[in-house]
Amino acid sequence: MKLAVILVNYNGKNYNEACIDSVFANEGVEDMKIIVVDNASQDDSMSLLEERYAGDGRIEFIRLGDNYGFSYANNVGIDRARKQGADDVLLLNNDTEIAPDMLLKLWECSRRHPGSMIAPKIYYSDDRKCIWSAGGSVSRVIRKVRHTGLNEMDEGQYDQEREIGFATGCCLWIPMQVIEKAGTLDERFFLYYEDTEYCFRLHRLGIPICYCPDAVMYHKVGASTRGADSPLCAYYITRNWLLCNSLHLGWRYPLFIAYYVLNRTVCCLLWLTRGKKELVGAALRGIKDYRRGNFGRSTCYGSKRDVCIDKGSVL
Repeated sequence: MKLAVILVNYNGKNYNEACIDSVFANEGVEDMKIIVVDNASQDDSMSLLEERYAGDGRIEFIRLGDNYGFSYANNVGIDRARKQGADDVLLLNNDTEIAPDMLLKLWECSRRHPGSMIAPKIYYSDDRKCIWSAGGSVSRVIRKVRHTGLNEMDEGQYDQEREIGFATGCCLWIPMQVIEKAGTLDERFFLYYEDTEYCFRLHRLGIPICYCPDAVMYHKVGASTRGADSPLCAYYITRNWLLCNSLHLGWRYPLFIAYYVLNRTVCCLLWLTRGKKELVGAALRGIKDYRRGNFGRSTCYGSKRDVCIDKGSVL
């Protein structure tokens, strides 16, 4: 097995080293390389990494000239891994730490389910018995995704290996043969819903997604939660939810639109009662840009000062 672990960084100096060291601590993977793709960080995170791991051939750094988003940076890493002959890639958020046997467990699961994308069990980093994601499911009609086991204490209720409907982009084991068939992440999303769209694409192509409970990791979810109510998040979630479902829902799309209008109306009313008019404006801008076909990085909500949740760093 030749594995490439791809980390996307933007101002992630508080997370990078713990994540990288946990990857290097893994046993049973003989040919593994970490590829760090930097979205033009404004802190000294890349300089610190290059100094810390100088001369270590197990890690490679790619500096991008601008912040091109989560999907683009991962795709750059995938392209490098492909050129280097990797058999599998692991897309991994840099605000995580992985168990010492996670890579081996994912590899074993992948061999039991050839041609599948694999997801691990993910706990909160600050409460390592509380589940953040034990795979994910998709609702039958409007195709809304959710994490299985979210905020539940682990009592073994999700210890069965199984096929799932959705896997979070926080950690995805993807065999290169899957990438050759399904392609890479859709860069129109910039961030948010790129993982949902990829899962929908795999299902359409008949490619299974499997959950491996023996593979365990920890996510610093609280590290980025202050961006949950930012205009950037309101904008991208509003816009990209429409884009994702317009691509994959088919006859269900009108039903989704009815739910979407209700959902966004309720959100906007809640934001207004909290005095967060800027979030309403961002959501309306997201709808307008979707209708105009303006995707990728927004000139209004893609600045390097913005913070987003669950991407491991500032985007």
